[in-house]
Amino acid sequence: MDLDAYLARIGFDGAREPTLGTLRALHLAHPQRIAFENLDPLLGSPVRLDLGSVETKLVREGRGGYCYEHNTLFAAALRAIGFAVTTLAARVLWNQGEDADSPRTHMLLRVDLADGVWLADVGFGALTWTAPLRLAPGLVQETPHGVFRIGETAEGFIAHGLVAGEWRPMHRFDLARQLPADYEIASWYLSTHPASPFRRSLIASRPTPEGRCNLLDNRLTLHRADGATERRFLATPIALRASLERDLAIRLPEDSGLDALLARLAAFPEA
Repeated sequence: MDLDAYLARIGFDGAREPTLGTLRALHLAHPQRIAFENLDPLLGSPVRLDLGSVETKLVREGRGGYCYEHNTLFAAALRAIGFAVTTLAARVLWNQGEDADSPRTHMLLRVDLADGVWLADVGFGALTWTAPLRLAPGLVQETPHGVFRIGETAEGFIAHGLVAGEWRPMHRFDLARQLPADYEIASWYLSTHPASPFRRSLIASRPTPEGRCNLLDNRLTLHRADGATERRFLATPIALRASLERDLAIRLPEDSGLDALLARLAAFPEA
């Protein structure tokens, strides 16, 4: 991969050494510069997971993407620096119960360091981690954008995030290595099936130095680091476009269907 271009994209100019300090710095920088977004599935454009296509979209074109794109790019960057990385899969539990029978549609990474095993994930949307988590079941871990913990299950492990004083399940996973073909199948379903949430709603998010920006269709939520929350209803295509470009830092694609999509989303009634 073009490591120089990637590091410039995320604003990283630190040491290129496979250390915990470097991993933490990269994990904080990546999601703040590259948003989570699903515009391509909504526009009917293919989501390509080969590294060249992911680099073109997320690095050179200034776009964001969903978990497979983010973590494919992040894994390639880590390996180029010298980290030992294993690609994993998880069952998403967000807004579901811990025992939900959800498919393995999420990608995350195992990173082996001298002091043990760490987990990296720069593509979970509204609650994307901004630091790697140590694989230490029961340990409460503070990050720049929230508090998390990893627990054990009969199947393997489960990740929780602390939201408004409540531990909410994020995903269940094990440590079995996944291959690119595994992700291609799941990504094809997520980007094309009518039942996929990525085909029904605009979902975009980005952590910032001030907190988090989360966009669902035409409803923007800004979570501040001090605990305050601001909500905005984006009732026009112009307002929606401006938020995607300003708050989510996305360079929007030159797609003939984008204006119609933004007009449709802006017409949704205020909840």
